[in-house]
Amino acid sequence: MWGPGSKTQRAETGSAAEDAALAHLRQAGLTLLERNYRVAAGPSRHAGEVDLIMRDRDGTLVFVEVRARASRSHGGAAASVTATKQRKLIYAAQHYLLRHASPPPCRFDVVAIDGGELQWLPAAFHL
Repeated sequence: MWGPGSKTQRAETGSAAEDAALAHLRQAGLTLLERNYRVAAGPSRHAGEVDLIMRDRDGTLVFVEVRARASRSHGGAAASVTATKQRKLIYAAQHYLLRHASPPPCRFDVVAIDGGELQWLPAAFHL
């Protein structure tokens, strides 16, 4: 059971993880376009959110999910990007792409942080 204030603590941890991921990806040459892009639930669809939307040097649009865990026990951060989470990310990405007449190449990356160790997984999953 979560104690008082734990939601705030999780939000702070998530924000710090996103900051670390953003710094890492910027250092690798990606440019931030949007942070915490949210889409309301549609008919028969769940709401979705993309932590970071970035552009790679080659013009590829990169939808990034950031996950942080205290340790790799129970599969670690990367393993927590389930098929359900992937569907929500894809839904949000499709919504974001509606603003492009001719969408650029896209990919879905995951930045997994386990116990402070950051791992960037480009093209972690596909449509």
